[in-house]
Amino acid sequence: MTHRSRFSALLLPFALLASTPRVEHPAEEQLRALLATYETSLNAADAGRIEQLYTEDGVFMPAGFPTASGRSAVRGAYDAVFSNIRIAIHFTVDELTVKGDVAYARTHSAGTATVVATGASGPEANRELFVFARGPDGWKIARYMFNKAS
Repeated sequence: MTHRSRFSALLLPFALLASTPRVEHPAEEQLRALLATYETSLNAADAGRIEQLYTEDGVFMPAGFPTASGRSAVRGAYDAVFSNIRIAIHFTVDELTVKGDVAYARTHSAGTATVVATGASGPEANRELFVFARGPDGWKIARYMFNKAS
C-alpha cells in the first residue's frame, strides 16, 4: 500500500461521518415537537393548552411581567399577556441539549405582535431560554424566560 493510499484509507471514516446526516436522539425529537406545540398554542392565544405544556411547578418569566410559579399562576400570566397582545411568531432552535431527564433549549423568535386594545401591529423578536424536565407524562417546560435581543 502506498503512502497516499494509506492516508486515504485513514481519512475514509471521517469522510463518511461528514456526509452522514445527523440523527437526532428521540428526546431531541420530542423536545422539538413540544416547542412546535408551544409555538402553535402561543400563536393561537391558547393559555389552557400552554398550561398543560408546563410541569406542575413550572416557572414562566416573561419580559415586562412578574414571574409566575406553578401551573395556575403560569395560566394566569398567559391570560394576562393574551388580554394585551396577540402574537404570530416562529421559533428557531439555536441550541438543544439533553442531559438525562433535564434539557434546555436556547432559541430566538421573530414575527409580529398586535395590541388588542388598538389593533396596532409591529415586529416582535426575542431570545428565549427553555429548561425542560422529563417526568411520567413525558417532557414538559420547567422554566421559560425571554427578553429582547440588544
